[in-house]
Amino acid sequence: MSVTAAQGFEAAGVAVGLKSTGNKDIALVVNRGPLKVGAAVFTSNRAKANPILWSEQAIADGVVEAVVLNSGGANCFTGSFGFQTTHQTAERAGELLGVSSGDVLVCSTGLIGSGDEAFRQKVLDGVTAAVGELSAEGGVAASEAIITTDSRAKRSVVVGEGWTVGGMAKGAGMLAPGLATMLVVITTDAVLDAEAADAALRRATRVSFDRLDSDGCMSTNDQVTLLASGASGIAPDADAFAAALTEVCLDLARQLQGDAEGASHDITIRVHNAESESDAVEVGRSVARNNLFKAAIFGNDPNWGRVLAAIGTTAAAFDPYDVDVWMNGVRVCSEGGPDRPREDVDLTPRATEVVIDLKTGAAEATILTNDLTHDYVHENSAYSS
Repeated sequence: MSVTAAQGFEAAGVAVGLKSTGNKDIALVVNRGPLKVGAAVFTSNRAKANPILWSEQAIADGVVEAVVLNSGGANCFTGSFGFQTTHQTAERAGELLGVSSGDVLVCSTGLIGSGDEAFRQKVLDGVTAAVGELSAEGGVAASEAIITTDSRAKRSVVVGEGWTVGGMAKGAGMLAPGLATMLVVITTDAVLDAEAADAALRRATRVSFDRLDSDGCMSTNDQVTLLASGASGIAPDADAFAAALTEVCLDLARQLQGDAEGASHDITIRVHNAESESDAVEVGRSVARNNLFKAAIFGNDPNWGRVLAAIGTTAAAFDPYDVDVWMNGVRVCSEGGPDRPREDVDLTPRATEVVIDLKTGAAEATILTNDLTHDYVHENSAYSS
């Protein structure tokens, strides 16, 4: 049931015509308590959409009553009109739910620069309709309402000892964020305060959504929100809760990776024996963002030379002539030179693993990415048409 798997939450997803397909396009998630704790992380892109600007202010007190999400329009770079639209969206939700508009977060996804009076009215009408459809079984409908170019909704649930974490995500492109990936709402009925929720969320997103680098393009609208109702009455161990939250985030991140626009390979890049975790992340991300490497994987070519060329552009500590590289279990490069023949590597499966051994320390990191395909180029060249 996604975001309504945890006790204390209701959700809805409705269609109001923001999408030409006629599919659901407004989602609403409401925390019925008794706690109304919220935490969120946002894109580090300096170009932020109006809903991000609003939500950054609203989350400051750690109290969140509801989250309104729309697909079919990013409401980004739409001037003062766009911010007023976001404000009015929160006000409409607050009025109908009997809560402060300042405790309502707003999220939007879709085409940047689009938004007019018709868009605003549809969003406001959608909030009204969604409030009327709220239920404890509405998590699936809500997850369907936030997708745009996604081929499917993304949902995840992990059950702890008497408490639950559930989440939904939207994302298929522009997957290279700082702190968050596209639109994600996670709920829990565990007893948490705002400080604990924020710490757990940042701990989880650091090794999940922040390690997803599908196409190197950072969105203006990325937001991950955690809501805690406390309805279970159980305050879990901090590490146990963080582990469950991380499991949900990793599951959703891999679902996002598996639905990346036009991709034919889901590539897991594991960097081992780095001097520091930051070095491992930098090395893994350099490969994930290298178009020559990504094109080679699309062509089922285990071109390890492109891996070494990519990591050589980083400031990480390592000797390029002492690096080992594996592709799908075959060591193709040893100490900066060729090892097993390329024809020993089977890159036809969608799941692809690249392992890089830097031999400089004990730190490691994993980065998730995809290949560069004709379909990706086509889909994004025709996105606005």
